[in-house]
Amino acid sequence: MILEAFILGSGGMMPLPGRALTSVLLRREGELLLFDCGEGTQVSLRRLNIKWKKISVIFISHIHADHVTGLPGILMLSSQVDRDEPLYIIGPPRIREYIEANKKILEMYINYTIKVIEIHKPGIVFEGDGYRVRGFFLNHTKQCIGYSLEEDVRPGVFFPEKAIKLGIPKGPLWSQLQRGEQVVVDKQITVKPEDVLGPARKGRKFSFVTDTLYKTDIAENIAHSDLFICEGMFAEDMSENAEDKKHLTARQAAKIACDGNVKKMGLIHYSPRYTFHDLKILLEEARELFPESFLTKDCQTIPIPYPDE
Repeated sequence: MILEAFILGSGGMMPLPGRALTSVLLRREGELLLFDCGEGTQVSLRRLNIKWKKISVIFISHIHADHVTGLPGILMLSSQVDRDEPLYIIGPPRIREYIEANKKILEMYINYTIKVIEIHKPGIVFEGDGYRVRGFFLNHTKQCIGYSLEEDVRPGVFFPEKAIKLGIPKGPLWSQLQRGEQVVVDKQITVKPEDVLGPARKGRKFSFVTDTLYKTDIAENIAHSDLFICEGMFAEDMSENAEDKKHLTARQAAKIACDGNVKKMGLIHYSPRYTFHDLKILLEEARELFPESFLTKDCQTIPIPYPDE
């Protein structure tokens, strides 16, 4: 099953040419999940030729302009097509108020159902087919939430030779066993999945964290992520400024990645003070602690393979 992330915007505070505001799209087979929706999100969706009408859930970290100004456009755009499924919008308290105010002031025409879920405590905030999304609190100037998507555990590798030895004919019964279901052969012999499958295999994990002071418990929430997208807004020489504004430096993001034992980390939400050339400073400081760090860039596609591939 395909799982990949698309960086729709990598900037913070204000958009720049070639750097829209923070937004990341996750595609899991045919389902699209959006994390934050900064200004320029629609442009990147168009450039990537992504079927935006399949976005089923939008997760908002917090209600600061550089994370939500693209949302009204997405809501209006979704009314231009036939949409049978509801659109879920999940975020901190007052996200409902923000949506309703925009709908009223802009006199939006909405011809589909919008289901808003406000997060008041950490834990599972959404469950889909074969995965769940957890929300956890960050420490910013407004209530801010980080997210982790975790897939269900997968059945182990199927061994055809074991099935043949047990007298199970090739066909639908093999498929049932591979799905983790037990089968009955010749109306009397029950074969369990573990009789023909290897050990269960873990699914994948994606985590998204932006706009926060450094907190040790972030590492616990993003632990063992296959892809960790994290704010790295400032270099270390701006650490006092980062602390005053409650943001992470690239080095602090790398510390979280190390402590969480993630597979790789993409920095995002760069301060506009850094030109594209200057971003190498952030990358160098992150890689001093966590070598598997990289810089995200607008319209970048990042595949997330299974751990055993």
